[in-house]
Amino acid sequence: MTSDIYLETERLLLRAWRDDDLDPFAALCADPEVMRYFPDVMSRERSELLISKCREKQGSDGFCMAPIEVKDTGEFLGMVGLNRPTYAAPLPFEPCVEIGWRLKESSWGHGYASEAARAWLRFGFETIGLDEIVAFTIPDNLPSQKVMERIGMTRDAEGDFLHPSLPEDHPVALHVLYRLSKDVWLTQVQ
Repeated sequence: MTSDIYLETERLLLRAWRDDDLDPFAALCADPEVMRYFPDVMSRERSELLISKCREKQGSDGFCMAPIEVKDTGEFLGMVGLNRPTYAAPLPFEPCVEIGWRLKESSWGHGYASEAARAWLRFGFETIGLDEIVAFTIPDNLPSQKVMERIGMTRDAEGDFLHPSLPEDHPVALHVLYRLSKDVWLTQVQ
Protein backbone atom coordinates (compact mmCIF):
# COMPACT_ATOMS: atom_id res chain seq x y z
CA MET A 1 0.00 0.00 0.00
CA THR A 2 2.84 2.43 0.75
CA SER A 3 3.97 2.62 -2.89
CA ASP A 4 0.35 3.48 -3.68
CA ILE A 5 0.52 6.73 -1.65
CA TYR A 6 1.86 9.84 -3.35
CA LEU A 7 1.43 12.37 -0.56
CA GLU A 8 0.12 12.43 2.98
CA THR A 9 -1.25 15.30 5.04
CA GLU A 10 -2.50 15.49 8.59
CA ARG A 11 -5.92 14.11 7.60
CA LEU A 12 -5.58 12.86 4.02
CA LEU A 13 -3.90 10.34 1.76
CA LEU A 14 -3.30 11.41 -1.83
CA ARG A 15 -2.78 8.16 -3.67
CA ALA A 16 -2.84 6.24 -6.93
CA TRP A 17 -6.07 5.40 -8.71
CA ARG A 18 -7.52 1.97 -7.94
CA ASP A 19 -10.20 0.03 -9.79
CA ASP A 20 -12.61 0.43 -6.87
CA ASP A 21 -12.47 4.23 -7.26
CA LEU A 22 -14.63 4.12 -10.38
CA ASP A 23 -18.00 3.81 -8.60
CA PRO A 24 -17.54 6.72 -6.17
CA PHE A 25 -15.78 8.85 -8.79
CA ALA A 26 -18.50 8.23 -11.38
CA ALA A 27 -21.14 9.16 -8.78
CA LEU A 28 -19.25 12.37 -7.98
CA CYS A 29 -18.94 13.31 -11.69
CA ALA A 30 -22.64 12.55 -12.30
CA ASP A 31 -23.74 14.84 -9.45
CA PRO A 32 -25.25 18.04 -10.93
CA GLU A 33 -24.28 20.06 -7.84
CA VAL A 34 -20.61 18.97 -8.02
CA MET A 35 -20.51 19.61 -11.76
CA ARG A 36 -22.44 22.90 -11.83
CA TYR A 37 -19.36 24.88 -12.92
CA PHE A 38 -18.43 22.42 -15.67
CA PRO A 39 -20.01 22.10 -19.13
CA ASP A 40 -22.08 19.09 -18.03
CA VAL A 41 -22.20 16.04 -15.80
CA MET A 42 -20.15 13.05 -16.86
CA SER A 43 -21.31 9.55 -17.74
CA ARG A 44 -19.73 6.54 -16.08
CA GLU A 45 -17.82 5.90 -19.31
CA ARG A 46 -16.39 9.43 -19.37
CA SER A 47 -15.42 9.13 -15.71
CA GLU A 48 -13.65 5.86 -16.47
CA LEU A 49 -11.83 7.52 -19.38
CA LEU A 50 -10.75 10.40 -17.12
CA ILE A 51 -9.31 7.93 -14.60
CA SER A 52 -7.46 6.22 -17.44
CA LYS A 53 -6.01 9.54 -18.60
CA CYS A 54 -4.93 10.36 -15.05
CA ARG A 55 -3.14 7.03 -14.79
CA GLU A 56 -1.38 7.71 -18.10
CA LYS A 57 -0.29 11.15 -16.90
CA GLN A 58 1.06 9.65 -13.68
CA GLY A 59 3.21 7.38 -15.81
CA SER A 60 4.37 10.06 -18.25
CA ASP A 61 4.58 13.16 -16.05
CA GLY A 62 5.12 11.65 -12.60
CA PHE A 63 1.97 13.36 -11.26
CA CYS A 64 -1.74 13.59 -12.00
CA MET A 65 -5.11 14.49 -10.62
CA ALA A 66 -5.15 11.86 -7.90
CA PRO A 67 -7.72 10.46 -5.48
CA ILE A 68 -7.84 11.73 -1.94
CA GLU A 69 -9.20 9.81 0.97
CA VAL A 70 -9.61 10.43 4.67
CA LYS A 71 -6.67 8.81 6.43
CA ASP A 72 -8.66 7.56 9.42
CA THR A 73 -11.60 6.05 7.53
CA GLY A 74 -10.47 5.44 3.93
CA GLU A 75 -13.45 7.47 2.69
CA PHE A 76 -13.02 8.51 -0.97
CA LEU A 77 -13.50 12.29 -1.24
CA GLY A 78 -12.64 13.02 -4.85
CA MET A 79 -9.48 14.12 -6.62
CA VAL A 80 -6.87 16.82 -6.22
CA GLY A 81 -3.61 17.15 -8.05
CA LEU A 82 -1.35 18.65 -10.65
CA ASN A 83 -1.90 18.33 -14.38
CA ARG A 84 -0.23 19.36 -17.63
CA PRO A 85 -3.24 20.40 -19.75
CA THR A 86 -3.66 18.51 -23.02
CA TYR A 87 -6.67 20.07 -24.69
CA ALA A 88 -7.12 19.87 -28.47
CA ALA A 89 -6.30 23.59 -28.67
CA PRO A 90 -3.70 25.04 -26.30
CA LEU A 91 -4.51 27.34 -23.42
CA PRO A 92 -3.19 30.88 -23.99
CA PHE A 93 -0.61 30.48 -21.19
CA GLU A 94 0.77 27.04 -22.06
CA PRO A 95 3.08 25.37 -21.34
CA CYS A 96 1.91 25.20 -17.77
CA VAL A 97 1.07 22.95 -14.86
CA GLU A 98 -2.31 23.48 -13.26
CA ILE A 99 -3.60 22.51 -9.87
CA GLY A 100 -7.21 21.44 -9.53
CA TRP A 101 -9.74 19.60 -7.39
CA ARG A 102 -13.13 17.95 -7.56
CA LEU A 103 -14.66 16.73 -4.30
CA LYS A 104 -17.98 15.23 -3.39
CA GLU A 105 -20.47 17.63 -1.87
CA SER A 106 -20.50 16.03 1.60
CA SER A 107 -16.79 16.87 1.95
CA TRP A 108 -17.16 20.58 1.15
CA GLY A 109 -16.45 23.10 3.89
CA HIS A 110 -13.95 20.94 5.80
CA GLY A 111 -10.75 22.37 4.29
CA TYR A 112 -9.89 19.17 2.43
CA ALA A 113 -9.31 20.84 -0.95
CA SER A 114 -6.96 23.43 0.56
CA GLU A 115 -5.11 20.83 2.65
CA ALA A 116 -4.56 18.52 -0.31
CA ALA A 117 -3.71 21.39 -2.67
CA ARG A 118 -1.02 22.68 -0.30
CA ALA A 119 0.60 19.24 -0.33
CA TRP A 120 0.56 19.25 -4.13
CA LEU A 121 2.03 22.77 -4.25
CA ARG A 122 4.90 21.63 -2.03
CA PHE A 123 5.44 18.63 -4.30
CA GLY A 124 5.31 20.81 -7.42
CA PHE A 125 7.74 23.43 -6.18
CA GLU A 126 10.09 21.37 -3.99
CA THR A 127 10.10 17.90 -5.55
CA ILE A 128 9.76 18.52 -9.27
CA GLY A 129 11.05 22.09 -9.30
CA LEU A 130 8.24 23.95 -11.03
CA ASP A 131 8.61 27.73 -11.31
CA GLU A 132 4.87 28.40 -11.44
CA ILE A 133 1.55 26.63 -10.92
CA VAL A 134 -1.72 27.97 -12.31
CA ALA A 135 -5.40 27.35 -11.61
CA PHE A 136 -8.50 28.39 -13.49
CA THR A 137 -12.26 28.18 -13.26
CA ILE A 138 -15.32 30.10 -14.36
CA PRO A 139 -16.08 33.49 -12.73
CA ASP A 140 -19.15 32.11 -10.91
CA ASN A 141 -17.15 29.39 -9.15
CA LEU A 142 -16.41 31.45 -6.06
CA PRO A 143 -15.80 28.40 -3.82
CA SER A 144 -12.86 27.28 -5.98
CA GLN A 145 -11.55 30.82 -6.23
CA LYS A 146 -11.58 31.02 -2.43
CA VAL A 147 -9.52 27.81 -2.27
CA MET A 148 -7.08 29.31 -4.80
CA GLU A 149 -6.71 32.38 -2.61
CA ARG A 150 -6.38 30.32 0.61
CA ILE A 151 -3.48 28.38 -0.88
CA GLY A 152 -1.71 31.62 -1.82
CA MET A 153 -2.62 32.04 -5.48
CA THR A 154 -3.31 35.47 -6.98
CA ARG A 155 -5.81 36.35 -9.68
CA ASP A 156 -4.29 37.38 -12.99
CA ALA A 157 -7.22 39.35 -14.45
CA GLU A 158 -5.25 40.07 -17.63
CA GLY A 159 -4.91 36.31 -18.11
CA ASP A 160 -8.65 35.55 -18.10
CA PHE A 161 -9.53 33.56 -21.20
CA LEU A 162 -12.14 31.69 -23.19
CA HIS A 163 -11.60 27.97 -22.77
CA PRO A 164 -10.40 26.58 -26.11
CA SER A 165 -12.44 23.38 -25.75
CA LEU A 166 -15.75 25.24 -25.66
CA PRO A 167 -17.63 27.46 -28.12
CA GLU A 168 -17.02 31.14 -27.34
CA ASP A 169 -20.69 31.67 -26.46
CA HIS A 170 -20.90 28.65 -24.12
CA PRO A 171 -22.12 29.62 -20.61
CA VAL A 172 -18.90 28.32 -18.99
CA ALA A 173 -16.42 29.37 -21.71
CA LEU A 174 -15.02 32.38 -19.83
CA HIS A 175 -12.39 31.39 -17.24
CA VAL A 176 -10.49 33.34 -14.62
CA LEU A 177 -6.80 32.62 -14.15
CA TYR A 178 -4.88 32.36 -10.90
CA ARG A 179 -1.10 32.01 -10.58
CA LEU A 180 1.45 31.16 -7.92
CA SER A 181 5.19 31.42 -8.51
CA LYS A 182 7.73 29.39 -6.61
CA ASP A 183 9.30 32.59 -5.26
CA VAL A 184 6.00 33.82 -3.82
CA TRP A 185 5.19 30.36 -2.46
CA LEU A 186 8.57 30.22 -0.68
CA THR A 187 7.83 33.49 1.13
CA GLN A 188 4.44 32.15 2.21
CA VAL A 189 5.67 28.86 3.67
CA GLN A 190 8.53 30.33 5.69
